[in-house]
Amino acid sequence: MKVIQVRHGGGEYPVYVGQGLLGMSSVLDRHLEGRILVVTDDNVGRLYLDRLRPVLGRIDHKRRLILPAGEENKTVASWSRIIDELIALKAQRDATVLALGGGVIGDMAGFAAASYMRGIRVVQLPTTLLAQVDAAVGGKTGVNHAQGKNLIGAFHAPSAVIADLDTLQTLNDRDYRAGLAEVVKYGAIRDPGFFAWLEANAEALTARVPQPLLEAVYQSVRNKAEVVAADEHESGQRALLNFGHTFGHALETATRYQVYLHGEAVAIGMALAARLSEMLGRIAPGTSDRLINLLKRLELPTELPEDQDASRLLNLMRLDKKNRADQIRLILLDDIGKASVVPCPADDIREVL
Repeated sequence: MKVIQVRHGGGEYPVYVGQGLLGMSSVLDRHLEGRILVVTDDNVGRLYLDRLRPVLGRIDHKRRLILPAGEENKTVASWSRIIDELIALKAQRDATVLALGGGVIGDMAGFAAASYMRGIRVVQLPTTLLAQVDAAVGGKTGVNHAQGKNLIGAFHAPSAVIADLDTLQTLNDRDYRAGLAEVVKYGAIRDPGFFAWLEANAEALTARVPQPLLEAVYQSVRNKAEVVAADEHESGQRALLNFGHTFGHALETATRYQVYLHGEAVAIGMALAARLSEMLGRIAPGTSDRLINLLKRLELPTELPEDQDASRLLNLMRLDKKNRADQIRLILLDDIGKASVVPCPADDIREVL
């Protein structure tokens, strides 16, 4: 087991990375307090709720809420159901929400914890690769709106993140590969050594070899922890973590979250952002191919589908949270391992789309 401390404005919290952690009471016990609400979805609950029995069996006041799985259910209505359960539990300010699931559950449960009584504890128990390396770490919570992804939310740091790598073995191949997109992101924007390591270990990662997988998750969380410590509320360098996401979120919204997983959309978005970076002369010729080739080796999509309308995507990109003064701001590469937030003319974006 490896432990990374994430520092933020209110203190710090641990991220545990290892195997068999969900059933390890010595890890989870120290982060539980008050009445307990477990929030999960119907896929994850079937697989992993029983792993928590050794810990939760000793707690008198607890409830569980099983929500329908899927990004399309990341809504205000689902958030409201979590609030209803906390009220039924008679949860007070010392209560703890356990978010057992992927990024959707983590975001919704975290937002409910942030807003119930103006803030209670949440422990993130991420069960997907994408959540373990990104969504569960950093305290960003929220739900989607019909007009855009994550438009409603709050910053609310977890009390702990417990990333049990055993849960990754039951992910289907598509969900697992989608998480690898967020792993690649860290190397692309700030860690050229890690990017080179990913190039050397791509096949081992697609095969889920345990030791390279542990290293990939650990290095991803370490990178994110450093960014969060420097910029908790996304006023500066934390925006770099959205590399590929402006394009990706627009594609997800345009397809009503029915066609692409989040990581797949981000992979396409990173490829587009790299091509735009090269088109604008920000990176040397061939640099975008290096990124795109790694994504392809990890069996991720890199091409925008022909049926997508560039003007529609451009309009959706105008709602991105990084934008200022009606300018679309994108994360573009300066090199492998270095990126910047750049205001981009609409005509250049339309051309790359």
